[in-house]
Amino acid sequence: MSHGPRTGLAAVSTALLAMSRHLEVRDVLKTIVVSARELLDAEYAALGVPDDHGGFAQFVVDGVSEEQWRAIGPLPRQHGILAAMLHEATPQRLADVRTDPRFEGWPAAHPDMTEFLGLPIRDGDDILGALFLANKRGPRPPAGNAFTEDDEELLGILAQHAAIALTNARLYERSRELTIAEERSRLAHELHDAVSQKLFSLRLTAQAAAALVDRDPARAKGELHQVAALAAEATEELRAAVIELRPAALDEDGLVATLRTQIQVLDRAHSAHVTFSCDGVRALPAAQEEALLRVSQEALHNALRHADAARVEVTLRRRGPGALLRITDDGRGFDPLAVRRGGRHLGLVSMRDRAAGVGGTLTVHSAPGTGTTIDMEVPGG
Repeated sequence: MSHGPRTGLAAVSTALLAMSRHLEVRDVLKTIVVSARELLDAEYAALGVPDDHGGFAQFVVDGVSEEQWRAIGPLPRQHGILAAMLHEATPQRLADVRTDPRFEGWPAAHPDMTEFLGLPIRDGDDILGALFLANKRGPRPPAGNAFTEDDEELLGILAQHAAIALTNARLYERSRELTIAEERSRLAHELHDAVSQKLFSLRLTAQAAAALVDRDPARAKGELHQVAALAAEATEELRAAVIELRPAALDEDGLVATLRTQIQVLDRAHSAHVTFSCDGVRALPAAQEEALLRVSQEALHNALRHADAARVEVTLRRRGPGALLRITDDGRGFDPLAVRRGGRHLGLVSMRDRAAGVGGTLTVHSAPGTGTTIDMEVPGG
């Protein structure tokens, strides 16, 4: 094979590695399909990601116009050569796909295809999809397949890029699901603890009012006022928890608005005074905004539930192209060195991991009886 396609593939490879970190997976897959068709000089190229129902969750094509694609009709099913690539996990290089015994035909508007080169997209033993080309352009060999072993090798490199993109997307979705589940579980425990305490107090106070109603109506009246107050507090706890259980509006509202809303809810739901201030913070990369939000939630949880704080201040400040988040409380404090020696405690390990995961740093200042300050700085982007 000539030097040109190899050089072109190196350029595509570099671009794809950069793209896979920042773009939607479909954009990366589209670039892979376009690159495969151009580098290997084929009329048609496609990439299919199977679903669990015998069809395809995604099917990306190049070389077929929008009008042709609409005329072809619904997405293909997993059958024939496509099924062989997905289920047998073997490359397919055919001189004429129409003469293969596994060929099952195609819709009337489907373009006519002869030469075929297809490879499974693999992550270890998992088959993530299939990448294939049809109809080699240019002069045909007198016999045999126009697609060569070199073509198969080049397509294999692009299939590896597709595997990286699909694996990253799968890992991101799993991480997101785990984060949501973890957050909902934490809030459920918080809701149970807070509301259980309020309802227990409410029940005892109501029992006291019932015992006093005949012999000391004035005191019974006071106890009933306390019942009303406790019921109102329990209602606020429930309302706050329900609001927090809704998905954070980070994508729609951004970090500042989301933080402000959540801190307002916490201020209403707890006896502690919780405040938020912000100065000059610009929009940050999505991963950094999510990490800042999760760290602030963990630190606020510690301050309000474990530190017995009367006042908690959250500030978000611009720091160069990035930002500095500070959560300060006047609670009982602790010894950070003892925590480090003792391993996991108060979510500090997960907070440090979140900060490091987005290129940031987390610093903890605390001592018994002096409150706690947690600083998280991110670099921006």
